[in-house]
Amino acid sequence: MDSFTFLFAYFSLVAFLLGACVGSFLNVCVYRIPREESVVTPRSHCPHCNTMIAWHDNIPMISYLWLGARCRHCHEKISPRYFLVEALTATLFLLVWLRYGFDARTPVYWMIMGGLILGTFVDFDHMIIPDRVTIGGIIAGLILSPLIPALHGEGTWLGGLIAAAKGFAAGFGILWLVGVLGKLIFRKDAMGFGDVKLLGGLGALLGWRSVLFTIMVSSILGSVVGILMIVFRKKEWQSRVPYGPYLALAAVIWVLWGSDWWQPFLTWLAR
Repeated sequence: MDSFTFLFAYFSLVAFLLGACVGSFLNVCVYRIPREESVVTPRSHCPHCNTMIAWHDNIPMISYLWLGARCRHCHEKISPRYFLVEALTATLFLLVWLRYGFDARTPVYWMIMGGLILGTFVDFDHMIIPDRVTIGGIIAGLILSPLIPALHGEGTWLGGLIAAAKGFAAGFGILWLVGVLGKLIFRKDAMGFGDVKLLGGLGALLGWRSVLFTIMVSSILGSVVGILMIVFRKKEWQSRVPYGPYLALAAVIWVLWGSDWWQPFLTWLAR
């Protein structure tokens, strides 16, 4: 194995392990933030018996498998979601690394992945997206874009700032308009304001092109899944379904492959 291959494999492993550790923290955030609890204290504990979890029982993914998905003390089952969030975060961190490598955008994309995972699982449980994800994303986009204008394919701080402002306006404005029109037509809220803020934050971080792509892809994904759930009688036609997870999935697709798919996407729209 030559030195380049060794270093590539080493940093790939580092990216995966870093993602797993971030995923472990995200599990804490998913559980505590909607309950307005501190994500710092107290230390991680079993949700059933409240026993503090020792460090060797809190190793991302490994401890879950080693303990057979049960608490060491009370032997109650631990939700598979804990393992899923850690594995998903680790995988997305690795994919970002493989796509961008040593690039100034890489840590920003890792941050975006973490925020999307947090927002997705909270939305599944509580039908809300935390302001720490949505408003935090907007603020981060407006601050980081001038510092890393390459996020928008720009070469100057001013170009990055303008691109972030355009992206925010596009993301926030389009979904806000959809929500207003939907309420007028259906006489009830058709779009959660958390979704509006989320797309505004994604636009500020990723640009207006990502907004168009995300809206289109998330609408297709949401429609397909919604129809399947109705067919299999998991939902009724009037049931509320969180839209945030579909926005998140579409944004992940954009980050990993969007630049390659943008022109084919435009060609498809023009048909």
